[in-house]
Amino acid sequence: MKVPFVDLKLQYSGIKSEVRVAMDEVLDNTAYILGKPVANFESAFAEKHDVKFCSGVSSGTDGNHLVLWALGVGQGDEVIIPADTFIATAWGATLCGATPVFVDVDAESYNLDAKAVARAVTPKTKAIVAVHLYGQATDLEKINSELRILNYELKSQGVYVHKTTGQVIYLVEDCAQSHLAEYKGKKVGGLAAAASFSFYPGKNLGAYGEGGAVCTNDEELGKKFKMMREHGSHQKYLHLMYGHNYRMEGLQGAVLGVKLNHLEKWTAGRRQAAEWYGKYLGDCDGVVLPKEMKGNKHVYHLFVVRVKNENGKNRESLMKYLGEKDVASGLHYPVPLHLQPCFEHLGYKRGDLPVTEDLADNCLSLPMFPELTEEQVKYVCECVKEFFV
Repeated sequence: MKVPFVDLKLQYSGIKSEVRVAMDEVLDNTAYILGKPVANFESAFAEKHDVKFCSGVSSGTDGNHLVLWALGVGQGDEVIIPADTFIATAWGATLCGATPVFVDVDAESYNLDAKAVARAVTPKTKAIVAVHLYGQATDLEKINSELRILNYELKSQGVYVHKTTGQVIYLVEDCAQSHLAEYKGKKVGGLAAAASFSFYPGKNLGAYGEGGAVCTNDEELGKKFKMMREHGSHQKYLHLMYGHNYRMEGLQGAVLGVKLNHLEKWTAGRRQAAEWYGKYLGDCDGVVLPKEMKGNKHVYHLFVVRVKNENGKNRESLMKYLGEKDVASGLHYPVPLHLQPCFEHLGYKRGDLPVTEDLADNCLSLPMFPELTEEQVKYVCECVKEFFV
């Protein structure tokens, strides 16, 4: 049996006619940039995530930058970021001229370690980026508790002010992998000062090209997002603030509008596949399965196992074995951010963030997409078990 890592062709075959109609409407009306298709998608996406304001942008990476830029992050500021994430999270800080401060993650959730965050806070800290990695929300209440211990008071959603110095720290969400994920009964995207989403084609909700969004419950910030994504303007040739061209294309808005109608069904498919993995791989001593943390609804953008690396069996040899069995797999992320060559000047070294480094060395992503069948999952699990015999 051949099991792909993802199967976008299969997904497209099921919605092809809907997508073609939506795209033809954009082409017939020459609504190539923003326009009605994007506006309709923004409204529907905001409603799905229980957030008041949503602006479609050109990519998730651009959204990461726009959120921090709009919050005033700049030269001399520090932004706390988990080291176990894709590098696009860090570009949000660096493009603002700020310094990324990489911290370790929790060994069970793979998300930010709240105590590590607290240790990293300095008078220069301007923002904390909570990445909801692989489809599971960061424990924001733990971060909130640690900031309270440091004498920061929550003044408004995601905005912390130090009781003595008046220093402001913004908590923001990176939801690139967590569309429709829930934390304590609430959807991600509206749990902090602002949030960014990615619609890269392989995401749970993927465009047919690049795309992203920024969300907030703050009206003034929502207005600022819309102006800054369009050259700092809300009226042609009148520019009230600095901005950039971070506009979403009309065709991507149309495609995302169609696909959003299927997202809940696709999310259920991912969760079902994860349940099957637990059923057929739960008794395998060679790997540690991902854990859905209490109070969370995991949406399984990726299904990442940790290979125990015992008795001469390791992640690389398992990956090779699966490939020989026609099972695709992936690595997320083999070089953590603090050890990337582009950040060498920050002075991090191997051993600084042990949990992140262990995950980078030993984690393997197994096939995960909504249309996975039980037969396919069972075959993948049988191959993994055979490897460890």
